[in-house]
Amino acid sequence: MPMSAVDVVLHPVRLRIAQAFLGGRALTTSALREELADVPTATLYRQVAVLVEGGVLEVAAEHRVRGAVERTYRLQEGAAYVDAAAAADMTVEQHRQAFLVFTLGLLGDADRYLAAGDVDPVRDGVGYRTHAVHLSDAELEEMVQELRDVLLPRFAHEPAPGRRRRLFSTVLLPADPGPATTGADAT
Repeated sequence: MPMSAVDVVLHPVRLRIAQAFLGGRALTTSALREELADVPTATLYRQVAVLVEGGVLEVAAEHRVRGAVERTYRLQEGAAYVDAAAAADMTVEQHRQAFLVFTLGLLGDADRYLAAGDVDPVRDGVGYRTHAVHLSDAELEEMVQELRDVLLPRFAHEPAPGRRRRLFSTVLLPADPGPATTGADAT
């Protein structure tokens, strides 16, 4: 039985591989090996194959290099994301696993940044914080749409001089798993 897109991406190494392609990047396995130098080569090749088989990565180009075929891969549009329909079909345990993999990915990204040497969070625009906001469902929907309006055009930016690839991750959770408070209940 083939793995679902959720199962394909919910693996720490495969998630890192998929993240390497974010921003419309096309990479050969050699370039990917340089970026993910801590991943053993055999593991990298095996996980790239799983991502291709699972429909997350696709071959963008093939070139002959010293008698061998070198493939350039890219993300299939939207394949590395869990959409609303897939999220609705996931079990609580699958959501727990997905969030764990996501969190481990963030931790790994932060650790690689901090281990890189010339670390200056202010200069590099590094930030992480939590804010509580009180919103009705309609206000939340409006805020999410406003964020999309601001972010989506920037996600389409191509690499260019003066631009640095940055990772932008979001988490949105209700602080209280109970029902929303209403007028008389609110304090």
